[in-house]
Amino acid sequence: MLISLVMMLYIGRLAWLQLMPGSSSAAVYSSQTNRGGWQRLAVVQRQRNLVLDTGRGDFYDRNGLAITGETYSGVALFPVRKDSRGSEEALAELGELLGVTTDHLIKKWDEVREPVFWKTEGEEQPMRLTDEQAMRIEKLRLNGIRVLPYRNRYLPQFEPKHVIGFTSQHPEWLQAVHPAELASGKRKLTEQVGGAGLEKSLDKLLRGVGTTSVSYFIDGRNAPLHGLDLRITQPGNRYYPLKAITTLDLKLQNEIEAYADAQGLKEGAIVVLDADNADIIAMVSRPKLKPGQFLSADGTEWANHAIKAVAPGSVFKLVTEAAALEAGVVHMREKFFCNGEYGKYGLSCWKEGGHGLLTLQEGLAQSCNIAFATIAERLKAAELQRTADALGIGRKAGWHRESSFGPFAAPLRLLEEEEAGQLFASVNTAENGARGKRGEKTVVDGGVLAQSGIGQRDVRMTPLQAANLIVTLLNEGRVMEPRLVSEIRYAGGQRMVKLPAQRAQRGSGRIKPATAHALLRGMQAVVDHGTGRSIRQGLWAVAGKSGTAETKRAGIARNHQWFAGYGPVKKPRYAVAVLVENKPPGSANQATKLFRGVMDIAARLTQE
Repeated sequence: MLISLVMMLYIGRLAWLQLMPGSSSAAVYSSQTNRGGWQRLAVVQRQRNLVLDTGRGDFYDRNGLAITGETYSGVALFPVRKDSRGSEEALAELGELLGVTTDHLIKKWDEVREPVFWKTEGEEQPMRLTDEQAMRIEKLRLNGIRVLPYRNRYLPQFEPKHVIGFTSQHPEWLQAVHPAELASGKRKLTEQVGGAGLEKSLDKLLRGVGTTSVSYFIDGRNAPLHGLDLRITQPGNRYYPLKAITTLDLKLQNEIEAYADAQGLKEGAIVVLDADNADIIAMVSRPKLKPGQFLSADGTEWANHAIKAVAPGSVFKLVTEAAALEAGVVHMREKFFCNGEYGKYGLSCWKEGGHGLLTLQEGLAQSCNIAFATIAERLKAAELQRTADALGIGRKAGWHRESSFGPFAAPLRLLEEEEAGQLFASVNTAENGARGKRGEKTVVDGGVLAQSGIGQRDVRMTPLQAANLIVTLLNEGRVMEPRLVSEIRYAGGQRMVKLPAQRAQRGSGRIKPATAHALLRGMQAVVDHGTGRSIRQGLWAVAGKSGTAETKRAGIARNHQWFAGYGPVKKPRYAVAVLVENKPPGSANQATKLFRGVMDIAARLTQE
């Protein structure tokens, strides 16, 4: 009777588990608390899963070329018992196809606890199989070995882009931002999330609706369950994964990257904008981005130097001249005398002995520090600040929305890591003050104005802002917001949301068209007979402004070299800013040469 009672209890418990939709004991398995959940859990205990595709959306350039995402065949290893894998001859042939010895193959296989793709020693991505290799491996009929499609995020034809960014595991962020989704099982601590660039700013959309995985079934002794073989599980939503259509021209981007590397650009950035609407056509940053790798102790190679603010040097003289013309403290025919020394603040001209007598336009063409320090001291700090604001300097330039729209439930900024830059640092107040970076009053005496007017002291600007400054001048003072994504599409190509080109949402007025035209003529003089005359010859006639900013790195004097301009002169198509960072003082301006090369590449591709 006792035995019968115990058996009845067990039968009752089994009936409860099989027939009832859930129970308190099953609560720990929240994803299984419905009818049949325990049956599926029993199956899960005897299957090994391998993710083939995370379901993350991909990026495309303006012409529809893929920037991320490709599928190729790889070898998947599943953990099965040694005596059930297959013959020694088949294992030897597999090792030969994988380029390793049989002993090495078996050793690696023995170490497998969860399904993995085979990787060549030292490689981050699974080994890429040819069609012949894939066919021969499938013919071996080895248990626990399968040829499966692998979704690769970063294409091997070109380097990963800082502007696109990277994905990585970030469990601390997930725990802080998405605790409810983690608790419900919708997200996992081990999943890849956007770590920088567009991967980060569009992460909510790009992550998709689920993974595509394969299940391989084994018995209680880790031997294959013949007959069940593989089972593919994938999301049933045909609208995903999404496609982010960028404004980038991938061919131009890749050619500029190759050219910059060939010219030895180690640290800096190149930005190419559409001259009409400021769309970002190319954005290059160096050092190179290596997703998943730390090449330096602080990970600085992950930073996008195109949106990092540094001292702009003489490029800022465009802003100073605009402020002086707007305030009426200078006129175009006025002449300045430069003997090489300003006589105060320790300021001197870059040309030993000076430039002699110069007009305003010639002062810009020759980048005369004395002329522009004189002009800057005539200005009030508020006048210089107001013009800088009107030209979009000192704030983030990139495309953004301050309110939710379309599928975005929160404000969106496409370049989250962009720095705002600044004109004056924040210190205590004086009567002749201007608002600094933190909104405090700033003491701005003659020395501060003179040094700020030539782009030194506390002035900071990003290459993106410098390129956008050129677009603003080409558009007679209208400030645009550089756009990086034009639309988001569903998997089938239908549009989900459009991100239109737009004017800057905030600003302090607008400069006069006559002021913009005067600056454009000055930039033409720079290349015609000024500091940029070395790049006068090329496929397009170009104009621009060079700059050299003094800085220090680890206490050692260094220079940031700049060139910002446009081309062709008659019908401008592109605005380009080049920054070469931390060069030894006295070295030739590499940014000027890079600018000419970038314009020649753009001209050649336009003609093709």
